Amino acid sequence: SIKMDLLHSNGVLIIQHLQRDYRAYQDFLNFMSHVGDPRNIFSIYFPLWFQLNQVVGTKMIWVAVIGDWFNLIFKWILFGHRPYWWVQETMIYPNQSSPCLEQFPITCETGPGSPSGHAMGSSCVWYVMVTAALSYTVRWKDKSAVTLRRLTWSFLWSIFWIIQISVCISRVFIATHFPHQVVLGVFAGILVAEAFEHTPAIQTASLRMYIKTNLFLFIFALGFYLSLKLLDIDLLWSVPKAKKWCANPDWINIDTTPFAGLVRNLGALLGLGLGINSEMFITSCKGKNSCKISFRILCISASLATLQLYNFVKIPTHTEYLFYILSFCKSAAMPLTVVALVPYCVHSLMRTTEKKLN
Repeated sequence: SIKMDLLHSNGVLIIQHLQRDYRAYQDFLNFMSHVGDPRNIFSIYFPLWFQLNQVVGTKMIWVAVIGDWFNLIFKWILFGHRPYWWVQETMIYPNQSSPCLEQFPITCETGPGSPSGHAMGSSCVWYVMVTAALSYTVRWKDKSAVTLRRLTWSFLWSIFWIIQISVCISRVFIATHFPHQVVLGVFAGILVAEAFEHTPAIQTASLRMYIKTNLFLFIFALGFYLSLKLLDIDLLWSVPKAKKWCANPDWINIDTTPFAGLVRNLGALLGLGLGINSEMFITSCKGKNSCKISFRILCISASLATLQLYNFVKIPTHTEYLFYILSFCKSAAMPLTVVALVPYCVHSLMRTTEKKLN
């Protein structure tokens, strides 16, 4: 439509302005784009928070998974273009004088562009972290503490918005999103996170509930995809465009396709369910050692170190279905490691040490 083309063309002007005038901040903006990567939720934020507060850690995974699932559905409904291919195919520029937008190794996302998954994932998870941190200040009742609470509130929300704005600018700078797509992503993420502030049932969910939720999310997404395919609507229309207009074929990554994100999130949710409902979790994280600071610090350190090793596990990409299966298994192993395997090993080590000392 004319209005959408006008919105896109104004977005291109903003991208050109950023790429021209903010070149000195390129490394920082690329870094902030990595900060907003939803995969960091499972490898960095979750291991830290789960060992500090299991309620917050559990909520974080649910928010991340459900938020990314909604992001996928919205992307399929909205059919949002990405700047780096839109400028090559639009007919609104006279004499085929399309603007030149620079691409980067992280530009060539293959899914639709609206809303931004990075902006949505970043806002929903940081919203959970900020509200969790602020919940500790509610107990401050005396006059001096009230002042400190207000300062803490202002400081944390300022940090929240600085991070979100930085992530949004970074995604626009690398020409992978238009400005309106990142704004939509931020507010959609906040809505999802706020919804889970009023959903305490996830803290007591059984393994059956995790499995049922996984099946529902998968069947709904697959059914939605197949239903529209029967209507001759290809929801993977963006993948050929990405492959056609990406400046470097090596920058195309199967891990950015819509179904790759879906199986990654479903694997993480199932891994969390298996971990929380395991005997190892009950023995270690519900035992007497769970209250010790040393136990938590060891669990955080071991979890972060172990999860970094998963980055060295390269999943073969020559067969798409095999990639999805192995990606699901790898994603399930990560929260299972954080929730059950690492705490159980730390618990066993501490118990053995205590016996030797006695």
